[in-house]
Amino acid sequence: MQAGDADRRAVLERMAAAIVHRGPDGSGVLIDGPCGLAHTRLSIVDLATGAQPMTDAGESLAISFNGEIFNYRELRADLIARGFVFRTTSDTEVILNLYRAMGPDCVARLNGDFAFALWDRAEGRLMLARDRIGVRPLFYARRGPLLAFASEMKSLFAVPGIEAELDLVALDQIFTTWAPIAPRTGFAGIAELPPGHMLLMSSGGAPAIRRYWSLNFPRAGETPHQDERATGEELRALLADATRIRLRADVPVGAYLSGGLDSCVVAALARAKVGAGLRTFSVTFEDAEFDESAFQKTMSRALGTRHLAIACGAGDISRAMPAVAAHGERAILRTSPAPLFLLSGAVRNDGLKVVLTGEGADEVLGGYDIFKEAKLRRFVARQPGSERRPRLLQRLYPYLPRVQSQSPQFLAAFFGASPADLADPLFSHLPRYRTTSRARMFFSAEVKRATAGYDALDELRAGLPAEFARWHPLSQAQYLETTHLLPGYILSSQGDRVAMAHGVEGRFPFLDHRVVEFAAGLHPELKLKGLKEKHILRTALKNDLPPEIARRPKQPYRAPEAGVFFGPEADPALAALFAPETLADGGLFEPAAVARLAAKAQRTSSLGFAENAALVGIATAELVRRRFCGPSLTASARAPRLARSV
Repeated sequence: MQAGDADRRAVLERMAAAIVHRGPDGSGVLIDGPCGLAHTRLSIVDLATGAQPMTDAGESLAISFNGEIFNYRELRADLIARGFVFRTTSDTEVILNLYRAMGPDCVARLNGDFAFALWDRAEGRLMLARDRIGVRPLFYARRGPLLAFASEMKSLFAVPGIEAELDLVALDQIFTTWAPIAPRTGFAGIAELPPGHMLLMSSGGAPAIRRYWSLNFPRAGETPHQDERATGEELRALLADATRIRLRADVPVGAYLSGGLDSCVVAALARAKVGAGLRTFSVTFEDAEFDESAFQKTMSRALGTRHLAIACGAGDISRAMPAVAAHGERAILRTSPAPLFLLSGAVRNDGLKVVLTGEGADEVLGGYDIFKEAKLRRFVARQPGSERRPRLLQRLYPYLPRVQSQSPQFLAAFFGASPADLADPLFSHLPRYRTTSRARMFFSAEVKRATAGYDALDELRAGLPAEFARWHPLSQAQYLETTHLLPGYILSSQGDRVAMAHGVEGRFPFLDHRVVEFAAGLHPELKLKGLKEKHILRTALKNDLPPEIARRPKQPYRAPEAGVFFGPEADPALAALFAPETLADGGLFEPAAVARLAAKAQRTSSLGFAENAALVGIATAELVRRRFCGPSLTASARAPRLARSV
């Protein structure tokens, strides 16, 4: 062992220990010259010989890999036919041999959810890579010549010289767009490798980041006519195959069953492959506004699954929030991750560690209300004086009483579109961003000074591809949702982080890149026909589902919001987060303004979206600060820390 290797091994072991929840089935460390790799294993494929870090037969390559390569069997057969030798049956070794064959370009052939670090001793090169959509996370930090990387940022804080300091620009971004804008993260000096990117670094050199995949759409008006029946059959076949390869595992695979169209489609396709005995899981709520248990039972009975539902109340959400914040490592504006955190715990307790979910269908097939809303806003803008057209906006949100009670004039003003709005590339999302950003009024004077002159929306606009302006409006909205909110919030705070907190891996057939690319090429009317969302999916899969599921309109997954902090079942420690002395010590939020909002939340349940978002954001920001940064804001608020460091 070379001098200093013992210290390096100790650091690597501490880094692995910080995220042992992601891989409780085994661990390992490898040091080879300037590169050190550590791994915590969640054993799903090749339980006996798939340990990591793994080297190739010649021990010139080494890899630490999180995730799954779903087409590994086909790739393995092809590589064997070309003369490559395998010592295991794991998908990890497939990456090593594919790299030997193709170098860094090997990622183009991988169908999977992955984040990996591959060390090439002969070339003296490190390669980091992340999957196309951003299912698996990958973070890194530079400190002098050192490049440290990990699946979660808490691992990086085990490295000497890397400290947790909040990035206030990221906080501003979260309180505007729901998530940091990659590569920025919630902590200063720590970057996220964006989805569909790789990082290459040679010994003694600087890291170079390269995009290997991007989401693209046809130009508006250039999508050819597509036969609906044939297109639907092709979509169903793609989804069936995406589901089939995501059932590959040497352990049982279950499925989430929310009761919505998307999870029901995935469960039905999985049931067709595995036969009887599929295990399904769901969350139920006491409040009928959020509960979907009737539809869950309907689908479970139709498929004959062994179904487990967990009841989630306000107290359950309250008690889960500290753990949700610690695993998520940044502020969030919704409580929705908490029930999913509890659900993944139930899955693990039931003996499973792999589940299929319907995530991604709304983004790639036009399912969200925001897409219909943007279409209606354009329609309203063509007759700005109409009283009937704004009323159509109420049809979008039957589950929101505040929208139902508003006048046409209010609806037109709130959802309306000025000429400037219509010309804005962020048109589809402007109401959401503007409403959310009202929560920024609770920032402290110090944070407002530190972020003065910064506009998160300007940064979003600046990052749009050149061809964005030539896409259909629905495609533009889908791009914003798929490339920002999906990896930044849905797949992170509601996905990987709350599932892997319990060592549970989520798999997403709708996010198979073949499905994503196929859906991007569909005519917009096949996705959003009039105001009927996911039209092609409904028609293509209607025979696989009970009629009440196939016809069911979109109901967004939601959970009880800020009231969970103050009710009789609430954890008293959470209410204490809003105490003036706590907020003053942290320096992030204005104590008097927050106190007024907290008092209002205790008096009434009729808070607006921005008020709910503010309270959840304030609570989780404080939880993250106290968990990772110590008792006070200190250096985090210094203006130089706001410069982009990645």
